Amino acid sequence: MRIIYERVAGLDVHKKVVVAAIIVHRLDDSWHQERRSFGTMTADLLMLSDWLMSHEVTHVAMESTAEYWKPIFNILENNFEVVLVNAQHLSKVPGRKTDQGDAEWIAELMQHGLLKASFIPPVGQRELRELTRFRSTFVRERATFINRVQKVLESANIKLASVATNVMGVSGRAMLEALIEGHASPEQMATLAKGRLREKREDLVKALEGRVKPHHRFVLTELLCQIDSFDETIARFDQEIETSCRPFEEAVVLLDTIPGVTRATAEAIVAEIGTDMSRFPSADHLASWAGVAPGNNESAGKRRSGRTRQGNKPLGSALAQAAHAAAHTKNTYLSAQYHQLAARRGRKKAIVALMCSS
Repeated sequence: MRIIYERVAGLDVHKKVVVAAIIVHRLDDSWHQERRSFGTMTADLLMLSDWLMSHEVTHVAMESTAEYWKPIFNILENNFEVVLVNAQHLSKVPGRKTDQGDAEWIAELMQHGLLKASFIPPVGQRELRELTRFRSTFVRERATFINRVQKVLESANIKLASVATNVMGVSGRAMLEALIEGHASPEQMATLAKGRLREKREDLVKALEGRVKPHHRFVLTELLCQIDSFDETIARFDQEIETSCRPFEEAVVLLDTIPGVTRATAEAIVAEIGTDMSRFPSADHLASWAGVAPGNNESAGKRRSGRTRQGNKPLGSALAQAAHAAAHTKNTYLSAQYHQLAARRGRKKAIVALMCSS
């Protein structure tokens, strides 16, 4: 088989141990193979780098094992051509079920150019990506605590969510505060409604008539404190992300003009995709990479499942949010497309189609 790279290394990455195997071509036309194990502390990884440089290794390949590949990539990226490979793309040879065998097999595949590299964004984009992903985590945690507030209200016979769309809105929050204090009657709490919710005061009086006990008030107080803490954390993330987005500001502003795409969604899209579209041969390729393109499974002239593949999950979540928001806009192409497809194919498939269009 044709040799593509003459000085390669394969790494089998674990939490505490990295097994490295090298295959290098010597000046006397002989091939040298060697393997060693290293720890995963920074000092150990620097030793790994020095060992690879001593053998004049040019290309290093490793599996994308959880988060354990990141410290190694941070150390090696400046001195070697590092190829990160999706674990599903690495087929194991029968009998090579040891760490040493895996490392050697990765090195051999790299030597023949048979590995498909995963996309690793530049440093600035990686930092932005971490910030947006952590912000999404805090947003999900905040939603979890809001659901717990609803659970407590149901336990206390309070049906506020049946009348108010947003329990944590200005009106809902004021009613919750009054509910915790325990001095206001349902009629008095209903007068705290703002905006269009004031038209539902009679329903609010019925919804706020419950059996609120001291332990309900205690739990609601603690939950609201946690939600306030999440709000402050998310606000600080927004500021930090805005600062990190300055090199990509033009792209963020353009994405923000798409119906359904908010500033936060635009920041998440830029963090995941970047601004260099040259690595995507076409828009269809980008949709497939994001995991929103229909699956392609055909055999003997028959199409099987068309389920979407597992792509970039954070990007898929951001596009799904944008698609749901675009579907509810007025007098837009995306909204018209959603309603047309939803009538024929169902809402879920219409949302996926809208994600591809976005």
